[in-house]
Amino acid sequence: MSGTATVDAVTLAILKGRLEQIADEMDATLFRSAFNPIIAEAHDASHGIYDAATGETLVQGKSGLPIFVGVMAFAVQAVIEKARLRGGIHQGDVWIFNDPYDGGTHLSDFRLVKPVFRDGAVFCFLASVGHWHDVGGNVPGNYNPAATECFQEGMLIPPVKLYDRGAFRQDVVDILSANSRLPMSLYGDLNGQINALELGEKRMHALIDDYGAPTISAALAALKARAAEMMRAQIAELPAGTVSAEDFLDNDGIVDEPLKIALDLTIGDGRMVMDFSRSSPACAGPVNISRATTVAACYVALKHVFGDVPANAGVLEPVEFRIDPGSLLSVTAPKPVGGYTETILRLIDVVFQAIASIAPGPAMACAYGTINALSLAGHRENGQRWVMFSFFGGGHGAHGGGDGLNHGNAPISTATIPPLEILEAAYPVRFTQWALRPDSGGPGRHRGGLGAVYEIELLEKQADVFLFGERGRFAPRGVVGGGDAATNRFTYQQHDGEQRPQMVSKMVGVQLARGQRLRLETPGGGGYGPAFLRPVDEVARDVRRGFVSAEQAAASYGVAYSADGAVDADATRQLRSREPAT
Repeated sequence: MSGTATVDAVTLAILKGRLEQIADEMDATLFRSAFNPIIAEAHDASHGIYDAATGETLVQGKSGLPIFVGVMAFAVQAVIEKARLRGGIHQGDVWIFNDPYDGGTHLSDFRLVKPVFRDGAVFCFLASVGHWHDVGGNVPGNYNPAATECFQEGMLIPPVKLYDRGAFRQDVVDILSANSRLPMSLYGDLNGQINALELGEKRMHALIDDYGAPTISAALAALKARAAEMMRAQIAELPAGTVSAEDFLDNDGIVDEPLKIALDLTIGDGRMVMDFSRSSPACAGPVNISRATTVAACYVALKHVFGDVPANAGVLEPVEFRIDPGSLLSVTAPKPVGGYTETILRLIDVVFQAIASIAPGPAMACAYGTINALSLAGHRENGQRWVMFSFFGGGHGAHGGGDGLNHGNAPISTATIPPLEILEAAYPVRFTQWALRPDSGGPGRHRGGLGAVYEIELLEKQADVFLFGERGRFAPRGVVGGGDAATNRFTYQQHDGEQRPQMVSKMVGVQLARGQRLRLETPGGGGYGPAFLRPVDEVARDVRRGFVSAEQAAASYGVAYSADGAVDADATRQLRSREPAT
């Protein structure tokens, strides 16, 4: 992009809305056309507009996953570098890849990058990413908790041209299809992403026609500068100094030992240093992540805390990252990374905890901290293969403004949880329970959101079950004196009774027979502030709604109930006069 035009405030606001609308329309196009429920129903996808020279994020859609938008800048940079070595970028090119070590996340997330040309030069890039249903590997759905290298997680595709100067490369699609258990789903999702990019290019040209390339370029530069300025100002309001926080993953799926994610956060001179040097080294199992994914996760966490700052690359201008290249937060191939979601969720938790120790006002307690990636796979009686892959929600952390959200999706995304009706219609399963989980939210002046209970019965003769989760040992933490939430709990039926995974939150290759059930009880969110400060009437309302049991009301909130089910005012005063247990 080039040009020296200036943009007045009104025009800038209009262009901001128009540009965001382009990304939103690309999101909507893919959601409507995808074959895969993970994209069509859960909205596990994202689109954005990126700088022609640097690949930096310029504009993101409001419906896509923030983690994708954050990491896609690195993906566009990878395409720019690859093109530089292979003859440059040409009009009509579209690049496709899923390399998690080069601007990706994990192998299920396929990226398409398309240049938008104007007057013979690249004006910007458009990018689309979507979570494909199956891309090979040892486990249907690709969340393999026992993977020890990326080759066990699926096919890895480096940046290659899907369109070469406008010519479609069917050979690339043939390779992709041959490596998927669900090639029709793959084909449908791919075409949805292609259509989204074509629409985005059309809309970008219309916008440039209306305002001129120099004005659009100036607007994009101004939006980035504004984000950087606002971020510096908000950082400057924080107390100077260094604070530390750490949290743990249950295990890596291979070695049953906890893994530490530690942050030393330094504030000073309008800048922030995020030092993760004390984190655990790279591990054997698939909870490693790349440096790009670490930076993107921090971007998402900071946007949660500083919500007024525009969402573009300017957010990270005043932020410095220190990440040990030998840690689980900065790995290279062939270290497995399939469970990246669990690690970035813990990263976000650690950022929340650090911010809470210096700025309780904007702080948030930890959310439930796991997507509980569950795969059921088998064959129908007619021989047709089926693969149900889905993720499941939990409670969000409380904050200074109120209680956490009940049964939401992970804070890395704006995705939805697929409705049980959709899952039952698509797969041979029945949900015998889908409900909020009482007593799962962390106690506090503001209560953490509730997790959920999902119980699933198999209707086919047999199925293999795979689970990739977290928070089975280390509960989502409260902040500013708030209590921790309930931990994750997974059980499944076998002929000899109810069983639990040996790795607590991870499991491979368990078989269910027709009529047997599995059960997920997901964590809630952490609490905010001391629980004894929660008004009695709010605790009583939670008890009436079934969110909190009478037992927890007494133990955690100091609110006693009499035999007739009414609040016992005298006993409550006595309980609240005592120092609550820590």
